Amino acid sequence: MTAPENFQRLGLSRRTLLGATAGGVLLGGVAAATVPTAAHAAPAPRCYTRAEWSARPPKSATQVIAKPDHIVIHHTASPNVTDYSLAAAYKVQHWIQDLHMDTNGWIDIGNQLTISRGGYLMEGRSKSLSAINNRQNVLGAQTLNNNSHTIGIEHEGIYTSENPTTALFDMSVLTCAWLCTQYGLDPHVAIVGHRDYNSTQCPGDVFYSRLPELRDRVAAVL
Repeated sequence: MTAPENFQRLGLSRRTLLGATAGGVLLGGVAAATVPTAAHAAPAPRCYTRAEWSARPPKSATQVIAKPDHIVIHHTASPNVTDYSLAAAYKVQHWIQDLHMDTNGWIDIGNQLTISRGGYLMEGRSKSLSAINNRQNVLGAQTLNNNSHTIGIEHEGIYTSENPTTALFDMSVLTCAWLCTQYGLDPHVAIVGHRDYNSTQCPGDVFYSRLPELRDRVAAVL
């Protein structure tokens, strides 16, 4: 599904996603949140479930926890492929899960959500989608020492010197708007980069420099 199809299906236009609202980032603890009203609630984008991408079962039970106060933006640091198909999205999700379980030794894929370069949103750690729909979270392994109060979105690719694809960035806007609606979060406070918590280049200099744009566009949707 292309980005324009995503917008049409959700009743949104590119103009709707544009905004210019200044804001900063507050880390640690529970931030003051602006709860979206029903009239301004962002709908859930299409999310491909673990069953659909044929995830491996977790090694042990997934822990359901309270709602997060921050949304952490990651990149996978994998090649910037030009295959934008759903099949390619499933392939990268399997690669992430194998890396996290077999190399890192985690119980499952570490992040709760993944967005492919083709703009496909996929469920990550077991029970993530049901937890989000119930305004809860699952304990991930995506932000060291801060997993108990954050939810992480992996973005396929490496963005140290290149821009994310339009489809990926647009889906990130829709996904963050949905999460802010579910959790009653202010995007100008809640959306942060992985490097804001840990010593890492993630999500890449280019993507990190666009986080103010991401926050503004999410705020425009809300």
